[in-house]
Amino acid sequence: MNNILELLEHTAAARPEKTAVIDENGADCFATLLDRSRRCGTVLAAHLSPTTPVPVLLDKSREALYAFFGAAYAGCFYVPLSPALPQPRLAQILSVLQAPCIVTDREHAALAAQLPGVGRILLVEELLQTQPDDTVLARIRRRAIDGDPLYCNFTSGSTGTPKGVVVSHRSVLDFIPPFTELFRIGPDDIIGNQAPLDFDVSVKDIYSALHTGATLVLLPRRLFSQPSALMDALCTHRVTTLIWAVSALCLVSSFHGLDYRTPETVNKVLFSGEVMPPKHLKSWMEHLPHADFVNLYGPTEITCNCTYHRIESGRDYTAGIPLGTAFPNERVFLLNEAGQEIHTPEQAGEICVSGAALALGYYNNPAQTQTAFTQHPGHSRYLQPIYRTGDLGCWSAAGELYFLGRKDFQIKHMGHRIELEEIERAVQAIDGVSRCCCVYDAQKERLHGFYTGAADKAAVRTALAQRLPVFMLPRTLEPLDSLPLTENGKTDRKRLLALARKEII
Repeated sequence: MNNILELLEHTAAARPEKTAVIDENGADCFATLLDRSRRCGTVLAAHLSPTTPVPVLLDKSREALYAFFGAAYAGCFYVPLSPALPQPRLAQILSVLQAPCIVTDREHAALAAQLPGVGRILLVEELLQTQPDDTVLARIRRRAIDGDPLYCNFTSGSTGTPKGVVVSHRSVLDFIPPFTELFRIGPDDIIGNQAPLDFDVSVKDIYSALHTGATLVLLPRRLFSQPSALMDALCTHRVTTLIWAVSALCLVSSFHGLDYRTPETVNKVLFSGEVMPPKHLKSWMEHLPHADFVNLYGPTEITCNCTYHRIESGRDYTAGIPLGTAFPNERVFLLNEAGQEIHTPEQAGEICVSGAALALGYYNNPAQTQTAFTQHPGHSRYLQPIYRTGDLGCWSAAGELYFLGRKDFQIKHMGHRIELEEIERAVQAIDGVSRCCCVYDAQKERLHGFYTGAADKAAVRTALAQRLPVFMLPRTLEPLDSLPLTENGKTDRKRLLALARKEII
């Protein structure tokens, strides 16, 4: 198997009438999902050469999946774009892609037309009117290899420009089969999708369903600010599997959604993105005592996850939940500053990963690709690329890997990896702002910004909301006469964090 579409084709052949995906507006069986994807692919193939990026500007929906798989049928790769993103950020992403076309729908066509650098606008409603061309699609498939790109997700970038992580068919095909086997996801499961489609957690939802014949329920974004309605939806659809960001699970437990109604059909809860607070995990486990709970870890650059830890009932996790053990065919290890592997318990090092799960790099960004994807420093006799996560970890005496934090200015917040420098650059681009520094209070999970200049605080916040996604907006933005400095003349981030925590601003 060398193409992700084989998962869809095999499942559609085996279970054509089985419900594949459900959204707010209806449901598709696997046969219909296959047909509509091939229709989209036929049109895209007429306009694009293989390995071309296909931006998809659509809400979370069945139509978005048609476009994703259609791009793959055309030999291209899809780039999910949320219409909820600020226009300047969409424009930044499109400037990186330089794509000849964009796929959207009638609802968002006007938005697409306003974005700079947009080529031809293709409406998914019109793509579906074309009959599949078996000859064209077969010719494209014959030329395809498993190393071809499948999708590109954009993450925060330290230079102020989002980074597009390109992932191949091979990486997803290498990850999904053991993932579904390890956690016993099968055709009788109903997966309740939480993650936006431009967030790589959704990759596990989508392709687990394609591989096993499970049903995928695309839960509307608005439900994740309405815990009671969210619990009603899980119960109505009889969802069995949650592959969610920690922040989403905490929202439910914080607002006592499980006390309102417990989705008793849920038997698997897999979480990732941030450190799970013990009290929230305890609440979920008490309400779902028969469910399996799993802590997943891994950045976008290594295709979803590289380690997992099954939560053990009765174990004391006050010292933290382990990141666990590596997934099959992935090697997870620690390097010290000298580039040597660490095996000694309790010794901190940078978490690094090697294996087929590694992404192809950052799209149109060779400099950052070379920085993050490097040759293993302990091997010079042959090529062995690794990904340096920037996360710090240590081994326990029992051989379990634990997360210790970041080694740079990247943070994990609301399930997203965020470069503080990108926020700082966005603030500094606002009229009246001279300098900016952002700090993150990991204990309270709060992001704080400080700036110098004459700009009004309310005006800065308004301008920033037009430039960055909601999850990147600081909780506080405070003007200072000057930013504090360390003895070495660098911005004193520790002092700013102490200032934020004391709330004397």
